[in-house]
Amino acid sequence: MTNPIISPSTWLKPLSPRDPHEKHRVATSLELLFDLIFVVAIATAGQQLHHAIVENHLWHGLELYLMVFFALWWAWMNFSWFASAYDNDDAFYRIVTFVQIIGSLVIAAGIPSAFQQQDFDVIIIGYAIMRLGLVTQWFRVAKHDTERRKTALRYASGIIVVQLGWLFFHFSPVNFTGYLFILLVSAELCVPIFAEAASRTPWHAHHIAERYSLLTIIVLGESIVGCSIAMTDALTNQRFSTELIFLMIGGLVMMFTMWWAYFDSEIAERLNSRKMAFAWGYGHFFVFISIAALGASLAAAVDVVSHEALISSMRESYFVAFCLVLYTTSLYVLHEAHHQVGFKKLLYPLTVVIVLAIPQCIEPAGYAIFAMAIAYALRLILAKSFIATAKVQG
Repeated sequence: MTNPIISPSTWLKPLSPRDPHEKHRVATSLELLFDLIFVVAIATAGQQLHHAIVENHLWHGLELYLMVFFALWWAWMNFSWFASAYDNDDAFYRIVTFVQIIGSLVIAAGIPSAFQQQDFDVIIIGYAIMRLGLVTQWFRVAKHDTERRKTALRYASGIIVVQLGWLFFHFSPVNFTGYLFILLVSAELCVPIFAEAASRTPWHAHHIAERYSLLTIIVLGESIVGCSIAMTDALTNQRFSTELIFLMIGGLVMMFTMWWAYFDSEIAERLNSRKMAFAWGYGHFFVFISIAALGASLAAAVDVVSHEALISSMRESYFVAFCLVLYTTSLYVLHEAHHQVGFKKLLYPLTVVIVLAIPQCIEPAGYAIFAMAIAYALRLILAKSFIATAKVQG
């Protein structure tokens, strides 16, 4: 009898479409491993943003952070949607995924050089490794899923063309300007739209919602870890103060409330169309980057409170407020706006005004951040109380 562990069918199976209505579809252990290793690169980028904030190079550091984070998010998103539709878990699929994991680690290794010397060579190479790994998978789909062969070939050809653009314009004498970056990013975003126009890939709505939820938890956790390390360093070096206590409590309340707000909505039922899926999937760029940037800014706030930073207390408070507003705005648009009515609909803009006003009214940074966290938590509590009241009256 053939041993199934070494059976050829286990090593190389047809990369056929998954059932988009499969019951009890959950993230695989390989996807979880991919996410955990992927967050190494996100954490590295967060550390570099933290240093840029502390050294009062906020705008330059933020520009670099946006560029690096896009590469990370886009590679992760493409892998996640592909795996939702075509994960057959054979040995070749696992090996190609491992190649993509290597690419994410190469990107992580190149992040410090990008921030310190504006050298993106290693990041571009790591990004190419990840993208070409995905191209290999799309060619397999073109072979085995005849119904969606045109879609698969559009994906593969689109990725190759844009990747050649990244390589040519970066390693050629042409200056790698911000305008060129925006152009190539726009091309990247257009590839799935162009490909899915031929026929929709069979991604699983509940699986996609879970994949995004898992990355949200991981990025939140990484942000908390970053803040904890900064706090521990401050306490170790005897920079303890009442303001630091308020900052610690405020940061934890803020992160907990962000978690609560994200996971209090049913998402999968809304991913019922191609248009909605694109809006929701692309819109999460702002959710993820705001969480990660907020973690870096809270870690930098510890240095500000400890008088170990060059950035002013008010400017640091405004950056934390901006990250929080970006997160709440993204979540409001993606999860909340479509079903809110009456006074509850005014809670979001009112909270934005309050959060943005706090840095001007309250100083120093530790107390301002604590006040922002309380304002955001009260908004969530009020919103939930209105829902409960409406249900009782109904």
